[in-house]
Amino acid sequence: MDVLCLGIFVADIVAKPIVSMPDKGKLALVDTMELHTGGCASNTGYALNKLGISTGLMGKVGIDGFGDYFINYMKSAGLDIRGIKRTSKANTSATMVMVSPDGERTFFHYLGANAELCYEDIDFDIIKEAKILHIAGSFLMPKFDGEPASMVLKQAKEWGITTSLDTAWDSKGKWMSVIEPCLQYLDIFMPSIEEAKMITGKDKPSDIAEFLLSYGIKVVALKMGEKGSYIRTKDWEIHLPIYKVDTVDATGAGDAFAAGFLAGVAKGWDYKESARLGNAVGACCVTAIGSVAGIKNMDETLEFMRSYSE
Repeated sequence: MDVLCLGIFVADIVAKPIVSMPDKGKLALVDTMELHTGGCASNTGYALNKLGISTGLMGKVGIDGFGDYFINYMKSAGLDIRGIKRTSKANTSATMVMVSPDGERTFFHYLGANAELCYEDIDFDIIKEAKILHIAGSFLMPKFDGEPASMVLKQAKEWGITTSLDTAWDSKGKWMSVIEPCLQYLDIFMPSIEEAKMITGKDKPSDIAEFLLSYGIKVVALKMGEKGSYIRTKDWEIHLPIYKVDTVDATGAGDAFAAGFLAGVAKGWDYKESARLGNAVGACCVTAIGSVAGIKNMDETLEFMRSYSE
């Protein structure tokens, strides 16, 4: 297994376009409403698999219809689902995603089974098989975030596994106090620029990256939306602009970037080329509704990059 994605799994109910909320007790029509697999670990894992990278998933879903849908979908796509646990304590996590006409999204989120994931659920025999361990969705796993996650990362590092982490928005506002135990055990850190500002208390990408690199992280990759991505190691920095495409739905774009970046790393590419691939996978993602519908395979993605530069 090249990459194991450990983190949150979510059933996304995506509706578009949402111009305004109807008055209480009233109904409004939308053009489309679809059920998709979502969640940072799921989105990144699916995209990695689509890019031809051997990928496994580890996390928790409920014993319910959404959980059945999620597991069947990922199994049929060819991902390794041995690490997915099921619980009767909560339903599968779900998000109502309301997409405005310009592609921006508003969310109602239910933590569900992701909130039940804990250290005891982690199968270290499966982690041992991976070349890269990617934790995705930090701040949305209250029983796993912080010290438990740091212990998993520490063990992976001791086994020589490359470690990576991606964050979500921390609605509880704990930020640095939760994530700091993990930073010393990370090779790759890929937060969004807004999340990184909250974690570090700094505004400029260069200052944010310098602060994070002081923990021993090898590469910081900041996802900056329409401004592209900013990549920094202790020796160099680069800002990569986006590939401009017609945006249909920006859901999962950050996870798609993470998948492209990790796919490059898994193939032995340098960080700059890996980031360019990340930008391209992110661009493809936003061309279709849902987190993964726009993802292309590796050959198609490389052709997209070539055609864009011509």
